[in-house]
Amino acid sequence: MDRPRFDMADIVRLHLPGLKATQPLTSVQARALKAISICRTAVLGGHANICPDCGLEDQSYNSCRNRNCPKCQSLAQERWLATRARALLSIPHFHGVFTLPEEFRSLARQHPREIYNALFQSATAALLELAQSRLGVSLGLTLVLHTWTRELLLHPHVHVLISAGGLTLDGTGFKRVEEKFLLHLEPLAELFKKKMMAALREMRSDGLLLLNDCQRPMTDANFAFLIATLANQDWNVYLKPAFRSSEFVLEYIARYTHRVGISNSRLLNVTKDEVTFGTKDGKSVTLHPVIFLQRFVQHVLPDRFKKIRHAGLYASPKNLAKAKGLLAAPVSTESPSPDCPLTESTWEETLLELTGRDVARCSACGAQVYRRMIPSELSRSRKEARHRASDPIPRSPP
Repeated sequence: MDRPRFDMADIVRLHLPGLKATQPLTSVQARALKAISICRTAVLGGHANICPDCGLEDQSYNSCRNRNCPKCQSLAQERWLATRARALLSIPHFHGVFTLPEEFRSLARQHPREIYNALFQSATAALLELAQSRLGVSLGLTLVLHTWTRELLLHPHVHVLISAGGLTLDGTGFKRVEEKFLLHLEPLAELFKKKMMAALREMRSDGLLLLNDCQRPMTDANFAFLIATLANQDWNVYLKPAFRSSEFVLEYIARYTHRVGISNSRLLNVTKDEVTFGTKDGKSVTLHPVIFLQRFVQHVLPDRFKKIRHAGLYASPKNLAKAKGLLAAPVSTESPSPDCPLTESTWEETLLELTGRDVARCSACGAQVYRRMIPSELSRSRKEARHRASDPIPRSPP
């Protein structure tokens, strides 16, 4: 596969000082940008493929493994997809989207952990509660947080994979639902709104909410205006009729599980003054590099924040096994953890399947190649590299 012409790392290395001059960075944003800047460079060390037949030696550098790096998540995504496909119930699945109104954008920048947790919890509770009261079942849900538009603007929403049926409430049977209809959108959106606004009030009572991207607490008048504005809006909740192929919906959602806001392949042109990247339908956006980085870092999630979550049947291995048994489907004996899926494939095997590139064979003569770490002044241990990548980036003085 051809490598992209431009690299996000080059933009970071050249324009990070300009970014720091315009805004403070959180520690996780600073670590992410530093990791991106040194990914697959000599700083992280490397290894060599050495052909025992022709003697060809091909050096390559290690990756940073940061989840915000455009170059480091493809293999993790494929492994997650393969494992989750094995865990799915053998029934159709709906695809749902729960979107926060634009009034949440400044709040999400200041309190991403609290706002995004509330988004997950509100969407999950709305679906599970209505399914229990209207359908009499416990559904299986997989939710993935997505925060960006194609233009890298902030647009928080969650994609939800929803089983077209679930365990009856007494746990003795499995009830399928119509593939063209799951729940009425209006009561679902209203319940989602109610729960999200309740979460806002709780954050307000805890003194968390700040005013308009600054450090001043939100006044009673400001908060009352915010609540009134949100209450008078129709919130955006979307449910698409179920796909018979649940793997298709899973593959669609997998686009957001491990990807970041921008990939190197979308970078169309990079100069010292402009970054042009593709959006959709053949269109593009051109930004100053510092503005580009400002948009990028707002999608760096808090440290250890889980952007993929499971609820209902998919959060309970016991109930999932019971549901599969009622569907006469074989139950896996692996019982993989929903949040830490495992796969037997090595990264070399996954890379071969994805790209057709066999790193275990010599590119010159086709012989089998063995891999080993090579000592050199450029190589560093993974432990030392992690330590270097976690060094904080100094902030510019005010």
